[in-house]
Amino acid sequence: MSYQVYRNTTLGRTLQDALDEIITREKLPEHLAFRCLAQFDKSINNAFKNKIKTMLTFRSAHLKTYRFCDNVWTLVFEDTEFRNVQELIKVDKLKIVACDGRTLRNAIDMD
Repeated sequence: MSYQVYRNTTLGRTLQDALDEIITREKLPEHLAFRCLAQFDKSINNAFKNKIKTMLTFRSAHLKTYRFCDNVWTLVFEDTEFRNVQELIKVDKLKIVACDGRTLRNAIDMD
């Protein structure tokens, strides 16, 4: 599901590893671990929606590849510049994964 995209971050993987270990030690039922992951999904999406206020602009020299599958865009850029008010950051490669917000809202509301 598209709203689970942040589970593949360092924080998300660490949470999954910790829950797996606790389940293995039989200290937490598996269904509660799934509820914990679902709450993580809701919380991280809510935090990005309501807490992040920083604006960046970016300019890319090359769009290398793009893909649209299951309402998720994956874009890979090369030679990209990010700019905010105070600094300029250059990266060789950039991957953007963008999910349809309407699909995301409906999926979160269903939980």
